[in-house]
Amino acid sequence: MATDNRARADAHGHDGGHHHRDVSGGWLRPAVFGAMDGLVTNVSLIAGVHGGGGSSHTIVLTGLAGLAAGAFSMAAGEFVSVSSQNELIAAEVDKERLELEHNAVAEQAELAGMLRARGVSPATARQAAAEISAHPEKALAVHALEELGINPGDLPSPLVAAGASLASFAVGALIPLIPYLGGLDVLGFALGLAAVAAVVGGGLVARLTARPFWRGALRQLLLGAGAAGITYLVGLLVHVI
Repeated sequence: MATDNRARADAHGHDGGHHHRDVSGGWLRPAVFGAMDGLVTNVSLIAGVHGGGGSSHTIVLTGLAGLAAGAFSMAAGEFVSVSSQNELIAAEVDKERLELEHNAVAEQAELAGMLRARGVSPATARQAAAEISAHPEKALAVHALEELGINPGDLPSPLVAAGASLASFAVGALIPLIPYLGGLDVLGFALGLAAVAAVVGGGLVARLTARPFWRGALRQLLLGAGAAGITYLVGLLVHVI
């Protein structure tokens, strides 16, 4: 976790050197997921309605409805998900706080054991555990990091996650709608715009994770094309029947 990396850097007094991106899921994950989901969802809806013989007006109505419903659904889901995760973490941290208050000796011994497991000598581990345990909040933070893998003071914001998801989904969903909003009833144009957005979005995500641009771009393009193609066939089948 980025929090863990920052904690280690602070412990060693590093103000410079290399830095890590925030991978704790504050806004980047819902933003990326929202944009790609919005793009794939709406291009699939447009393809399906077009395959079913829908008019330009029907496609615009469907696309805008899909944009609004999807964006708010994604935002609500992210808000509930992150809130629930934070509440679960808070409950576990409260348990740890009670243990530190009522079983201080055992918790100090447990901390010394965790330090020894990381390669610290027994004498140094006992001394470090005693010094850390003398400060309750610091002790709680260290126990939470070691036992739960989290920093209680650095949890993702539900509002930030929801806002990032809503905005990015709306942007992704709007892209294949642009031709129809401009009065151009051409499915190929919408699919072309969506393909370009999928390539750019997938490639940028790949670069963020230090993978080749083409790999992320191709993966996203194939996934989007598959979803749109299947939905188009469904619409076409319904139209024929």
